[in-house]
Amino acid sequence: MAEESGPRAGAGSGGSSGAVSPDQEGARLLALEQAGLSSAADEGMDRFARIAARLVDVPVALVSVAGAEHHSFPGMTGLEAPLSELRRTGLCAAVVSAGRLIVRDARTDPRTRGQPMTEELSIAGYAGLPLVDDDGVVLGSLCAVDRRPREWTDREVEALADLAEACAAEIRLRIVTRRIEEARGEAAALLARSELVLRASEVLADTTGVGQVRHQVGELITRDLHPSFAGLSLAQERIPWDATEGRWPDGTVQDPAVDPVATPWPTGRAAREKRTVAVHGIQEIRAEYGDEAAARWERLGFASMVCVPLAGTRRVLGALAVAWRHRHEPDLGELAVLTATAAYAARALERALFVDERIDVARQLQDAMLTELPSVPGLEMAALYRPAVARDRVGGDWYDAYRLPAAEKESGGPTLAATIGDITGHDIRAATLMGQARSMLRQADHDHPGAGPAAAVEALHHSTTTLDLGLTGTLIHAHLAPRGQGWELTWTNAGHPPPLLAVPGSPCRVLAEHEMMLYPGLAEGGWQEYRQALPPGSTLLLYTDGLVERRGEDIDAAIERLGTLLAAGAGTPLARLTHQLTVSMAGEDPEDDVALLALRCPGPDA
Repeated sequence: MAEESGPRAGAGSGGSSGAVSPDQEGARLLALEQAGLSSAADEGMDRFARIAARLVDVPVALVSVAGAEHHSFPGMTGLEAPLSELRRTGLCAAVVSAGRLIVRDARTDPRTRGQPMTEELSIAGYAGLPLVDDDGVVLGSLCAVDRRPREWTDREVEALADLAEACAAEIRLRIVTRRIEEARGEAAALLARSELVLRASEVLADTTGVGQVRHQVGELITRDLHPSFAGLSLAQERIPWDATEGRWPDGTVQDPAVDPVATPWPTGRAAREKRTVAVHGIQEIRAEYGDEAAARWERLGFASMVCVPLAGTRRVLGALAVAWRHRHEPDLGELAVLTATAAYAARALERALFVDERIDVARQLQDAMLTELPSVPGLEMAALYRPAVARDRVGGDWYDAYRLPAAEKESGGPTLAATIGDITGHDIRAATLMGQARSMLRQADHDHPGAGPAAAVEALHHSTTTLDLGLTGTLIHAHLAPRGQGWELTWTNAGHPPPLLAVPGSPCRVLAEHEMMLYPGLAEGGWQEYRQALPPGSTLLLYTDGLVERRGEDIDAAIERLGTLLAAGAGTPLARLTHQLTVSMAGEDPEDDVALLALRCPGPDA
């Protein structure tokens, strides 16, 4: 079991005595007011609670902040009325003073036994990770609540700690934004620059990826301060030095970032020494950084450069670099703007790096599910999966194909199962449910030898409903077996876009037969099977809606256009054909995930 410990020695934890001083309590209440956190529902905090619940599989998760008399839950998932409406409970001194509190059973632990929060929320297993402001004051906790006693693993606690850090960064960003807003009228001479800082806080608060943070910072700095160059250089763990995307006003992309350890350069010094570094002129560069840096400086055409460290909550993430082609010494107002922008950028980068890491894990999970296609005599296959261009959209699209050994023994020839599907949603849960559905459907086929594809879909629906997985979506599941010179297709369609069949010498046919989609609570026995001969030379295409669904475009017209392209590609190798169809229909950067599975019965001269 993970051990309980305070967030920082003497930082809002009250020391070993557990007492919280009046100054610390006052600082906490002020910070909560500035962050706008109370018992009122907060969409952003609710999102962190939902992520926490999914992350460690608990029924209840909270973003809890400690007020003067109550624990309030601006972020909440899993509570029932009346708590879901009140969004608060009595104050628990142990939770406030400890900050980090990991408890196997709150009903028996001396720190939490008999406390109002424990009783009102029916808490057994409890893991609370601190939410700390920039001054080290514990504002509250990101809490995972289990109704049963629970041994929390180190991995679970570490994952919750990472999420709590991202949540705290969001809160700190709000606090800084509020403080900036309160100070706007104090210096009329800096009004225009204060507006830039405020805009930076608003723009960067909505960023979701590292690339988007870089772009927004470059746009803000170059538009308002008019430098020749602005960009971010990131020093990431396990990555020595990530080259920045720098933007000249004419749109030309430059790259002045260098390894801060191996090559002397102002960005590296700012990151290493955690201070703002300003350089003016090639002579200063040569004296401070050497001849190689001077040659680089001259090649880039810089005259002045200011580098501000991107100070995250736990480490320096890199540096914000701003350069001019003419000598320019920033005044105090400009330096204040750059410092504030770097602070917002650091918070946004921490959040973006956290989200990117989780999305990358989901992408890897999704890619792992898309296995290689089997080799089947007398049948050609090709598949393609293209994720949406938006990195934060992880979908539930998938394809699958596998041999059916039991059916092959009966028929004496190869038998193939093929599936295309789309689980509802664009998040990690959708990708996870996709993997479960794929595995369950495979198991259903192998557990019911001789049964058709409708029986496998029926078994999938029964299992997901019984297990209360909440799976919704569409799919086509098919079996293919050799018949004469060609193949026979047996399929069932659970609300999915129709397969297309291109036969040489004939118009492309839309196999429009379909039944209801997968949805919890629908009556069982609702899927029928259909059969279609696949003569030699024919091509069958299964696809997801990302290929044909566009805003403002009729989907039937799009399917008809896809059929025309499929028929025209009768002589194109399948791997190339799937790529051509995707680019023609969805473009190089599709707005939605796209999955295709193409099967072709070779002609006599193949």
